[in-house]
Amino acid sequence: MEFSRRVFVGGAITTLAGATATAVIAAPGRKVVPVAKAAVPKAPATPKSADMPPLLKEALAALDKHDRRVGNRDRIGLVDFTEHSSKKRFQLVDVASGRILDSYLVAHGRGSDPGHTGWVKRLSNRPGSNASSAGSFVIANRYYGKHGASRRLIGLDPENNLALERAIVIHGASYVDSSLIRSQGQIGRSLGCFSVEQSEIAGVLDKLGEGSLLYASEARA
Repeated sequence: MEFSRRVFVGGAITTLAGATATAVIAAPGRKVVPVAKAAVPKAPATPKSADMPPLLKEALAALDKHDRRVGNRDRIGLVDFTEHSSKKRFQLVDVASGRILDSYLVAHGRGSDPGHTGWVKRLSNRPGSNASSAGSFVIANRYYGKHGASRRLIGLDPENNLALERAIVIHGASYVDSSLIRSQGQIGRSLGCFSVEQSEIAGVLDKLGEGSLLYASEARA
């Protein structure tokens, strides 16, 4: 989904820490005068699970499930395959604040949308399927391949554990461009990779670094 709010959890995933001690000023023969405490902002209330968007709730559960494999917990990438390819369905989220940092167009695989409708019809983990896979991925190393700067992905779940073998990666592509939405109502399809706009790939690879979680879902309410 292309979330309408810029904040998932209203900044309530973390609490503010720290306190100021009362200081005193004293001089010989003079009364000790307390210095006023600096105002300490109140920590925001802990959010209720029901207040979280379902996709974020899924992703945070996956982050905990794969805690030993995900070394970078600062940011996570979320891909909602229930949305049409004309939507910015790839969200980059700051885990500490719950804020959406950026939103991107992202392609799905040809095998997931044989009729090129812009909608994901099926997912597959099978080599040669040219389909997208859902589940939890950990971002691996950055490299320069036939699509330019890219990052490899390691699938952490049974439904995507062949991602590395299938060469499912994050890369830029000319067939992912907002101009295509204006002309044909949708973007192009990949061979199962998470392809983004060429103009955005450098930022995506920098912000979603090695050891981070990428979570893709096709779950429908």
